[in-house]
Amino acid sequence: MITISHSATVGADVHAAPKSRARNLSLDRARTFLTLVVLLHHAVIPYTYFGHTDPKFFFGFDMIVLATDSFFMAMFFFLSGLFAWSGIARKGPLNYLTDRLLRLGLPFVICAFTIIPLAYYAISLRQHPEIGFSEYWWNMVTKGPWPSGPIWFLWVLLGFDVVACILHRLSPNLLDPINRLSLHGRRRPAVFFAVMLAVTAAFYVPGLMRYGPSSWFEFGPFSVQHGRVMLYASYFFFGAGIGVANLDRGLLAADGRMAKVSWDWMVLAIVPYCLLWVLIFIKREILGNPSPLPNWYEGLYALCFAVFSVAIMFLILAFFQRFRQSGSAKLLDPMQADAYGMFLVHYPIALWLQYWLFDYDLPAIVKATIGFVLTVAFSWALTRALRQIPGATKVL
Repeated sequence: MITISHSATVGADVHAAPKSRARNLSLDRARTFLTLVVLLHHAVIPYTYFGHTDPKFFFGFDMIVLATDSFFMAMFFFLSGLFAWSGIARKGPLNYLTDRLLRLGLPFVICAFTIIPLAYYAISLRQHPEIGFSEYWWNMVTKGPWPSGPIWFLWVLLGFDVVACILHRLSPNLLDPINRLSLHGRRRPAVFFAVMLAVTAAFYVPGLMRYGPSSWFEFGPFSVQHGRVMLYASYFFFGAGIGVANLDRGLLAADGRMAKVSWDWMVLAIVPYCLLWVLIFIKREILGNPSPLPNWYEGLYALCFAVFSVAIMFLILAFFQRFRQSGSAKLLDPMQADAYGMFLVHYPIALWLQYWLFDYDLPAIVKATIGFVLTVAFSWALTRALRQIPGATKVL
């Protein structure tokens, strides 16, 4: 009897002529869900303790923002990475990067010159109501600051794609160990969870202790948090490793064990999330919000952050795998093709709605609900309209 190791299987699949995969509805729904989480995040920030730009406030929104900020961008990098390595193998590095420049680079440039100035003009009008948009736009582009808003994700992801192409050129087998771990994770997802947590924590904890949570690299519209860039890279390459081969037979297999232990992931997410709030209480009420914070505090906070981030990602993936036939999960399907466009265009819509709602004496929950619902509706409608432009579907 001849046995074939996972290693040999992976190697054979990598070097065979790669085939395009059928769409995975669970992953598509997870990506669409994350897009809605981004829109919710930006809809509630003005009514939180940290982003208190509106006179109204609701503590529940702080709970939402702490949770979303701790995982959603890292998970976007993970989902993007799932199809990177196989895409490079199938198309070749040059063709793959050409496609990514069209899908990521072009929207970044367009958004940096249009979407971002439109969004931040709504904030500027509160401090400088006399300034016109053309003057504001010119000052932003020529003098700065030129914030990136949420589109920083595009250029960072493009950078990771470039690195992935270089690494694939050097060694197509480089991510095989992650793929073998994924195949093992079909039966024992806890092992993959432990390894991913150890690696991501090893990158994130020192980064947060070194740079703190507020340090950003900024060059024109190019920006990214110093302390998180390697965390995002680790998520991207774990996703790329899973996607090397056998995506439907590894950690994310429809019949794998990951979805069957979804309640375990919930416990693993809730505990570190509660500990984050304990640490926030200690910082405010016991330490007195010192700046900088002690290293022991930053280290503990980063560790809880890392555990929560991986656990909530596993929980979301497990949920959409487990309930892939559920009617509630299928509600996301009509939005799936438009989700990326909604991510790109939503920011000025959200900020201008908040500008409009500012002067109304309404509870924070009412303002945020109006802002979120209308941001989703207008972003979706605008994306649908933009996708009617010839060739736009290749970008959006």
